[in-house]
Amino acid sequence: MYERILVRYGDLTLKGKNKKVFIDRVNNLIREKVNNSIVKYEKNHDRLYILLNGENHDEIIKGLGKVSGLSSYSLVSKSGRDIETVLENALKVIQGEIKHKEIKFKVETKRSDKQYPLKSPEITQLVAAHVLKNTSKLIVDVHNPELVLNVEIRNDAAFIYCKKIKGMGGFPVGVAGKGLLMLSGGIDSPVAGFLSMKQGIEIEGIHFESTPLTSIESAQKVIDLTEKLAVYAPNSKIKLHMVPFMELHTALLNYIPEAYNITIMRRMMYRIAEKIALRNNCIVLVNGESVGQVASQTLTSMSVINDVVRMPVIRPLATYDKLDIIKISKEIECFKTSIKPFEDCCTVYVPKRPTTAPNLERCEFYESKYDFDKLVDKTVADVKTIKLSAKEHLDITMLGLVVSEVI
Repeated sequence: MYERILVRYGDLTLKGKNKKVFIDRVNNLIREKVNNSIVKYEKNHDRLYILLNGENHDEIIKGLGKVSGLSSYSLVSKSGRDIETVLENALKVIQGEIKHKEIKFKVETKRSDKQYPLKSPEITQLVAAHVLKNTSKLIVDVHNPELVLNVEIRNDAAFIYCKKIKGMGGFPVGVAGKGLLMLSGGIDSPVAGFLSMKQGIEIEGIHFESTPLTSIESAQKVIDLTEKLAVYAPNSKIKLHMVPFMELHTALLNYIPEAYNITIMRRMMYRIAEKIALRNNCIVLVNGESVGQVASQTLTSMSVINDVVRMPVIRPLATYDKLDIIKISKEIECFKTSIKPFEDCCTVYVPKRPTTAPNLERCEFYESKYDFDKLVDKTVADVKTIKLSAKEHLDITMLGLVVSEVI
């Protein structure tokens, strides 16, 4: 019934002089994520057709679901332009979509070739009459249809399809530059990473691991989550920078008043993250903070924590409701991993009464009581970088072997 998939670029076609760059980038991502040598690709102005050549379309569509920058895609039947052929193919397409129950439907026609002898309403009427005459399960409902039969008359052929599958939207990952994602192992930060990639930002991850103050399983969670995000990344790979935070973490617990511990810990993390970002050509920091969700995410706290870096900090989830974040986490298959009960260094020693309105001068005063700069530099020097793949799972017990090859 369907021999091709029609891919729509959406907003990419509005990019003016940069249009070709954006479309070339998304086409490369399509080929990579589809990863099928049998299918063929046919470019046509603002569209791409994937010729299935007998391949399972479900697998191809699964690959397209990992490509940012796509508006939608549809399984399509290509037809000759004469009306008899259009009617014949339209009937075949809709018969393939009809199940056992009665279904409400309508026909929509678009005629990009204005020289075609029939106008759109006429084609719609002819197609609707033909399918109604030759089927028994269809009921016309132009206001609330369950199924829409689309007919497009273009210069070279007619294209017939029923469903539009929503794409990721946004822009092809990488076109906006690179950001460093602060990965905690919780629900929020992987979602922030996904949303960043969706808008064209290629990401590298950074995780502050504090074993044995935290469990080795908490670091494994972050590796697992990075591998899941790598599904959407170029070449299905993401670098993860593992920060040995235990010594600095211990100093913070020993020298910083409890109420300010989380705030100053975050300031240290931002200092380290900015240094690692600059070293790896990342131009922004990305995190999963949502306004008011915890003590360190009030506007006052964010402002005081941000003060230690000059690099822009992107917070894709700043105004998101927790339920909305969880919904996306489930969609990208991170939720079950994120909720595993292994605490990271931000949650293992949570103060009983953390300040929600920290004072910048007081933070600087507390930090002056110990040589934290020296510890920050030592920590940065000891960071290990690994490259994780969506196609190969890395167990934390292998990490000692892997990090010996620093990227």
